[in-house]
Amino acid sequence: MIPSAQTESGVVRLRGHHLLCLLTYIGKGYTPRFTAHFNRVLARIQAGEEVQLVSGPDDICQPMLGEPSCHCHEARIDHRDHLAWQAVQAALPTARAEGWHLNAEAVHTLRQAFADGRLRVGCYDCEWSKLCDGIAANGFAGVRLQGG
Repeated sequence: MIPSAQTESGVVRLRGHHLLCLLTYIGKGYTPRFTAHFNRVLARIQAGEEVQLVSGPDDICQPMLGEPSCHCHEARIDHRDHLAWQAVQAALPTARAEGWHLNAEAVHTLRQAFADGRLRVGCYDCEWSKLCDGIAANGFAGVRLQGG
């Protein structure tokens, strides 16, 4: 069972689809505040903090939770997370919901699976899909997450 986002600090809490977002993140987001926050979360991952998959809003969601347009609690997003996590586990069996490091080898494996479509099930109905398609088609040029 994937825990809720209420866990200890020192671990980056991610929902399933946000793990996919990290693979193609080039510094664009919903708002400048959201993007700045995403950059801080990414820096924690790149500094070596473990990633823990959670159910519901995660560390990346935090700046959006007070916004009227917040979609972080919607069932369709939870479903997207579930599909994303299943695809990640199939592509990278060493990934554990409880915590693991998103090292260069894991990033490489996940980016290959993203590029060939095996992870894209977790991206259905996402407004950013076309941007991510282009990034993957361009060999992940300009992405901020190092590795792979």
